[in-house]
Amino acid sequence: MPAPVIALDNVGIRFRRNRRGRRSFKDLFARRSRRSRPGEFWALRGVSFTVQPGEAIGVVGRNGQGKSTLLKLVTGVVLADEGTVHVAEGVAPLIEITGGFVDDLSVRDNVYLTAGLHGMTRKQIASRFDDIIDFAEIADFLDTPYKHLSSGMKVRIAFAVISRLEEPILLVDEVLAVGDKAFREKCYRRIEELLAGGRTLFIVSHNERDLRRFCSRGLYLDKGSLVLDAPIHDVLAKYNADYGIVPA
Repeated sequence: MPAPVIALDNVGIRFRRNRRGRRSFKDLFARRSRRSRPGEFWALRGVSFTVQPGEAIGVVGRNGQGKSTLLKLVTGVVLADEGTVHVAEGVAPLIEITGGFVDDLSVRDNVYLTAGLHGMTRKQIASRFDDIIDFAEIADFLDTPYKHLSSGMKVRIAFAVISRLEEPILLVDEVLAVGDKAFREKCYRRIEELLAGGRTLFIVSHNERDLRRFCSRGLYLDKGSLVLDAPIHDVLAKYNADYGIVPA
């Protein structure tokens, strides 16, 4: 068996609830203690699993159970307070998808800026620029300030850029819930192309059809703990049974 591309071992991450004011250096140092303090809660605790190259993993659970935090750990946006997180390959994050775009820059400049921030060289961006614009279907708005685009158009250009990255791991956090039906299907086909090419997929979604379409395996999170790591149909069955959900 090949080495895993993602490995979490007894991972925990802790946050504070509604703490006003700035934390002192003493507070920051004390945060490394394993013991919880008043006003703190564990968003994740004792989470362990591995992901093999080319797997498609769906993460399920109610809102506020640690799903998005888990993806942010994998991207390195947040760090674990305990345990270890190992990510062996680069990550293309479809998380908070329009983050990093600058309102006053044109669409053209934002494509170069955002792709560059994700590690693409100017030459690489130029070679994929037409594909990005064609996919997003916004060729008539290249010199329009980004702030004048509709929310749907912003999602189109963001997905088009991120999905053209060559990173082996694709992280998706509910982004497919937005946009018109035709464009969502276009995104679905693009993800299927990436999976067929050997990419690894890690997706958070409340849409069972999406999860069953893309994923063979699921992780069920509840109250920050990993309840079940199993084939996706078993994970969805347990999740639905626990909360009396009738599948659509």
